[in-house]
Amino acid sequence: MKLSTKGRYGLRAVIDLAKYSTKEPVSITSISDRQGISERYLEQLMGLLKKSGLVKSTRGAGGGYMLAKKLEDISVGDVLRALEGNLEPVDCPGLLPEDGCKSADSCVTKYVWKRINDSINQTVDEIKLDQLVAESKKLCGTSDKITCGN
Repeated sequence: MKLSTKGRYGLRAVIDLAKYSTKEPVSITSISDRQGISERYLEQLMGLLKKSGLVKSTRGAGGGYMLAKKLEDISVGDVLRALEGNLEPVDCPGLLPEDGCKSADSCVTKYVWKRINDSINQTVDEIKLDQLVAESKKLCGTSDKITCGN
C-alpha cells in the first residue's frame, strides 16, 4: 500500500491542528508555513477533512480550522480514509458479502488478502492523534515542524 501526498500531507496538517488549535482556529497560512505545504493544496485537504467531520472552519478575521472532535477520538485511520478512501491494498471479490468471485469457495489466497487488509486497518485505527502529538513533542521538542525539519 502506498499513500499519496493527500494522506501524508493531510495527516501532517491534522497533527498541526491538534497541536495548535486547542484554543483558537489555525489559519491555512500558519499550517503552510510550519509544514511546508502549499496553501492551495491545504485548502483542498481541509475541504475533504471538513466533509468527513474531522475538522471545522471559522470564517472571517481570526478564522481558520480546528478539530471537530477530541484528539483521543480521531485515529490515523479516520484521517487517511477521509483523504484516501479505502485503505485496503487488495480488492478481492471473494471477500465481498455478495461473493463476486467464481472461485471464492475454493480460493485460499483470499485469507491472505483479508489478513493483510485487517492488519492495516487495525494498525491505523489504533493510533490516535493524542498519541502522535505526545510523540511529536518528545521527538521535536520546541520545533514547530511535525517532521522536525524533514
